[in-house]
Amino acid sequence: MKVLLIFGTRPEAIKMAPLVSMFKENNPSFELKVCVTGQHREMLDQVLDFFSIDPDFDLALMKDNQTLSDLSSRLMIGITEVLKDFKPDFSIVQGDTTTAMIGALASFYENIRVCHLEAGLRSGNKLSPFPEEVNRLLISNIADFHFVPTQSSYDNLLREGITKNVYIVGNTVVDAVFKTVKILETKNTDELSDDFKQIDFSKRIILVTGHRRESFGEPLKNICEALKVIAEDDQNEIVYPVHLNPNVKNDVESSLGNVKNIKLISPIDYPSMIWLMSKSYIVITDSGGIQEEAPSLGKPVLVTREVTERIEGIEAGTAILVGSDKEKIINYSNRLLNDKDFYMQMSKTLNPYGDGTTSEKVVKIIEKNSK
Repeated sequence: MKVLLIFGTRPEAIKMAPLVSMFKENNPSFELKVCVTGQHREMLDQVLDFFSIDPDFDLALMKDNQTLSDLSSRLMIGITEVLKDFKPDFSIVQGDTTTAMIGALASFYENIRVCHLEAGLRSGNKLSPFPEEVNRLLISNIADFHFVPTQSSYDNLLREGITKNVYIVGNTVVDAVFKTVKILETKNTDELSDDFKQIDFSKRIILVTGHRRESFGEPLKNICEALKVIAEDDQNEIVYPVHLNPNVKNDVESSLGNVKNIKLISPIDYPSMIWLMSKSYIVITDSGGIQEEAPSLGKPVLVTREVTERIEGIEAGTAILVGSDKEKIINYSNRLLNDKDFYMQMSKTLNPYGDGTTSEKVVKIIEKNSK
């Protein structure tokens, strides 16, 4: 059976990497090929290199300041050419990117069965996150197999009338974290980011990330104001890898560039991020992936979004939704930093997103349905 994995961003590559390994190492009966679109370029390549993934097809579609419409049209043409060339029995897409949505639609047009990894996530607001929420809805109505991470995701699909071939398997992001930690154990950490040399790891490290469109402008400014207050405590060291998008970079650097106990560093690659996360005390982020990764490392997460489709972490107690509310960010940060019982309650809670066996489950289900 021919299987094509389609992805194009760093988060997709991270979550697909364990699946690539599982297919290649344990299932010689499958002919696996990997198609990357290059929706992200440099960040994607870092992940491919770290996990030793050599794509069979590289569409290299990334352009500066590309619109969603432009990207979508070029993705449709490029992915369709790959599908016609390889003629897979199954296409696997991951998550909610434009690459995933167009990959699913192009496969449907070519009468190829679509498997959706990390299916069933919903925020309930089609504009947040944008455009991911609508991408998810579209993929769910195209896919033939739905690999959902949690019971909550399963229930979301059930409410939408999607009941066939829905499997609760956990999230491959947990597989990827465990795989990364093992790889890093064999490497010299001096090979990681040079920016780490300026960080005082004797302090309590607070890792901050932020990149989502809905955070641009006033919300991001509020978050920065909260970070200034948290940084007043000399026991804390805030480390912020700043996204290169000018809507993020300009506001963050103008607001936090010269603030004591705040280190603004360049974007870091995936293994460096996992290593830095492992050395952090708490994480403040609007990233979906980090909401899933940090609990695997026992790190409490404050989510700087108004809504999150990863509600399982909120319900389990591994994460707290604080939005861009300055006072909430300050208050919950201080509570985690100063209340050991509260910190332990969050850090010791089991990760609701899986135990590291998701890739194995997915491959077995596809194998069963290929006969």
